[in-house]
Amino acid sequence: MAEKISPEKAEAHWSKTRALMWTSLAIWFLSSFFVHFFAPSLNKIVIFGFPLGFYMAAQGSLIIFVVLIFWFAIKQNKIDEEFGVAED
Repeated sequence: MAEKISPEKAEAHWSKTRALMWTSLAIWFLSSFFVHFFAPSLNKIVIFGFPLGFYMAAQGSLIIFVVLIFWFAIKQNKIDEEFGVAED
C-alpha cells in the first residue's frame, strides 16, 4: 500500500518535478526548433564532412532526445526517492 505524504512534502515534490519538466522542455525546444532555425548559419561548421546544420537535423537532435529521456528518468527517480514516493 502506498504511503501518504504530507501536503507540504507533496508540494515540494511537485515543485522539483515541475522545475525538472521545464528544464527538459527548454532543452527539447532548443535542440528541436532553435538549432534548426539557425541551420543555414550552422552549415558553415563541418564535422566529419557533413555540415553541422545537416548533422543536427539528421542525427544530433535524435541523439539529444534519447539522452534527454534517460537523463529525465534518472533525475525524476532521484526526486521520487528523496520524497519517499519512488516505485520499487
